Amino acid sequence: MKIIILGAGQVGSSTAESLVNEGNDVTVIDQNPVLLERLQEHLDIRTVVGYAAHPGTLLKAGIKDTDMLIAVTHNDEINMIACQIASSLFNTPKKLARIRAADYLEYPALFALDAVPIDVIISPEQLVTDYITHLIEQPEVLQVLTFFEDRARLVAVRVDAGSIMDGKAIHDLLDLLPKIQMRIAAIFRNESAIPLGGKIILQAEDEVFFLAEKHQISELVKVFKKDYQPYKRIFIAGGGQIGKQLAQRLEKSHNVKIIEHNENRARVIAEDLHHSLVLHGDVGDASLLKEEYIHKTDVFCAVTNDDEANILSAMLAKRLGARKTFSIISKASHVELVEGTSIDIAVSPAQITIGTLLTHIRRGDVITVHSLRQGAAEAIEIVAHGDKQTSNVVGRKLSELKLPKTATVGAILRKEKILFAEKNIEIESGDHLVIFLTEQQDVDEVEKLFQVGFEFL
Repeated sequence: MKIIILGAGQVGSSTAESLVNEGNDVTVIDQNPVLLERLQEHLDIRTVVGYAAHPGTLLKAGIKDTDMLIAVTHNDEINMIACQIASSLFNTPKKLARIRAADYLEYPALFALDAVPIDVIISPEQLVTDYITHLIEQPEVLQVLTFFEDRARLVAVRVDAGSIMDGKAIHDLLDLLPKIQMRIAAIFRNESAIPLGGKIILQAEDEVFFLAEKHQISELVKVFKKDYQPYKRIFIAGGGQIGKQLAQRLEKSHNVKIIEHNENRARVIAEDLHHSLVLHGDVGDASLLKEEYIHKTDVFCAVTNDDEANILSAMLAKRLGARKTFSIISKASHVELVEGTSIDIAVSPAQITIGTLLTHIRRGDVITVHSLRQGAAEAIEIVAHGDKQTSNVVGRKLSELKLPKTATVGAILRKEKILFAEKNIEIESGDHLVIFLTEQQDVDEVEKLFQVGFEFL
């Protein structure tokens, strides 16, 4: 595909990298030549320096024969106008835009084809709120990814020393939890994927990805963790859009405190929150955190717009006794910096957003894309179509699929029934398959496998 990306920030540059790796023709527009030069140093892309919403700039980028426009600048209005121009002047087939302001999102009619024609709206704040909510609702996990309209979840969990599964083989799970159906998708040891097999002996610190039905996840997590306890007390640092939405989601089922440094903003969110305690103060104030019993907090979520404030406040909260600390970190270099520190989970808005973008870019009938391990791995939900003559997958057993070695089928949704992967299951047209890939570059091979083509007639 020929794709133009507006904005060379974290989301734009990461999206460009993913798309170039899959063989797309990518052009990036930004007003900052330094950012574009950095991108060109390691990516085979075209760049255009200019104002993203000007028709002349779009023409220089080749908008006339572009298949898709991805507008992810930091300015909602620029993204919206660029999509309008691409549609009105150049009939660009597909337009995706990042929209942050809640006021715009509250009026979906604004984005109709006869208004501001945007095919797919990406709201990073909404996506990050969903992501953190899932992490809190599913205690003790590193990632939670939803499939089959959230009927099944792919979860990452680290094996605790002294837990039930520490030193046990994978097949021992069947004896421990005979009534639970699940599928191990991948195991990472020392940052590398290890070959799957029932005889693999798990070790402390192994990172295990498994797929199971939503209601059975907790029972599975317990055997990997030494001291499993649900999260009850939540402390949110930052009363911006994400902090407020997170509190609204959690306040009915959890004890929520939220701290905001801007007094007027603190008053506003206090009026909108009915069961949360809103505090006016500095997220890095140790005295305030102690006064609010931070040592009894289950999860400290740092969600301000400042990476440094998030990192330092989360580290401080952990030192003062918080059980778990989550921190939003926008810059990729900062994410790498905090690995192995007292921050339990670094939440990257860019990686979460990219997964949603890729869902609408993939070939074939791809329902969901999740970017994992900072973009190194991926999990997708894809639909099989056709018949044995027109498809490489329909009418064939799982054991007969020519998947890359890095790919694992986790489960199949057939009509309303979830089938966990067994080698003798034969794929039918309309089946939804969850596929986990430990190497993101192999996604292209999987997509080609699922495409329906007349060459098989």
